[in-house]
Amino acid sequence: MKSAIALLIVGTVIATLGVAAIILHVFRRRAHERFLLWFGLFSILYGTILVVRNSVFRLGFGQPQELWISIERLISLATIIPGLLLLEVFYGRGWRSSIRWLLGVYSTMSAVVIGGMVFQRPFGIVLPPGAVLVIMVPAILAVGRLAGYRPPSLPNSRVLFTGLIVFFVAFSVDRVLHTEMKNWHTGLEPYGFLVLVICLWYVISQRVIADESRLVSLTDEMRAARKIQEAILPRTVPSVENVQIAARYAPMTSVAGDLYDFPIVRPNGVGVLVADVMGHGVPAALVASMVKVAVSNGLKDSREPSSIIAGLNATLCDAAHEQYVTAVYMYLDAANRVGRYASAAHPPGLVWRRGSQTLEKLDGAGLLLGVRPNETYTTREVSFEVGDRLLLYSDGLVEAENADGQSFGDTALFKFIREKQSLGAEQFVELLLKVVLAWSRSGSTKGQEDDITIVVIDIQDGARSFR
Repeated sequence: MKSAIALLIVGTVIATLGVAAIILHVFRRRAHERFLLWFGLFSILYGTILVVRNSVFRLGFGQPQELWISIERLISLATIIPGLLLLEVFYGRGWRSSIRWLLGVYSTMSAVVIGGMVFQRPFGIVLPPGAVLVIMVPAILAVGRLAGYRPPSLPNSRVLFTGLIVFFVAFSVDRVLHTEMKNWHTGLEPYGFLVLVICLWYVISQRVIADESRLVSLTDEMRAARKIQEAILPRTVPSVENVQIAARYAPMTSVAGDLYDFPIVRPNGVGVLVADVMGHGVPAALVASMVKVAVSNGLKDSREPSSIIAGLNATLCDAAHEQYVTAVYMYLDAANRVGRYASAAHPPGLVWRRGSQTLEKLDGAGLLLGVRPNETYTTREVSFEVGDRLLLYSDGLVEAENADGQSFGDTALFKFIREKQSLGAEQFVELLLKVVLAWSRSGSTKGQEDDITIVVIDIQDGARSFR
């Protein structure tokens, strides 16, 4: 009786550790990390077997012996599945996916046995879970070792190895003392498994702690990167005669690859840069920082838009291999209402002609930055009238899609520009950003899928002057 009570406690402890692992998995909410899930299921099922097979438990419920035997067999068959999946997390798929093959073969054989139980035709071809864990798995590991398979690096592997040795010894002793496989649960194996579970819990807990530490460190780094990126963006828009400027920036993630800047500001003129680095996150943000520095350095040698874009392209090809950027740079002579610009595969700027109530697209030609170091670009010119509105942006604005797959640029942008033309630049750009973000979330769970940058420049009346 004392032995039965002790085993009941062992089974309960093992199952409880499994439940704790499942709860931790749920709260971590990381779908790509399943080791806590597999460990929890493995421990719960094994602990449940110990409880169900326990004579004290059975006496308490008084169910027929046949029912407990059927429940025990089903749980025994299921136990090995999360056990093998947990092994795969630590060991990998093995030589020629041997762990996956073992999992597939075992699942098939288990299905055969379950079918035999349902149709009352018993099959004895599936090994008990203990035999699979202690006999077949070591054999696969040995073959993999001889074949040159190298598993992923595993911290605290000695602790896990100790637990496996204890379990193996307990299993072997039981097989020597009890020739009948049905008596395994009366010997040392449950205690050996408890040691294995504790070792596994230690290894997994250390892994969780390490992951959380890395996450905290990464969060701190992302926060620092965010601050750096905010520092390279203009704090305010410049004040220039005869124009009103407004800008909005909405990154998809904490840091982004979009950039806007006003590298030249004069009383009667302003330079405007809008760039979009391919990709997202920290790498794109670093390249965006490089773009700003490169443009600032380029202005020391030339103010010509085509030369600035060409110099930026040369810098990217030399210092940021295989990093691609679209960009547009315009110098707006506000006094004479003339813009001179060069573009590198960037979405074309839009000019709303208030007088004629038409929308004009600026030429967005030019090769993507970062492809060829000696590429040449062309400076183009556009004239404005009082009341015109210039819109420079990244492709996140026009490519935003709603639940029906309709892009904002093809469906709603022109209508918005026309209907909201009476708004000032600041009110216009604020409302435009809200509308496009709502468009992305309308009836969809995807939400914003790209960084969005918008710069709006309104041409106002004023006395003409010369540069």
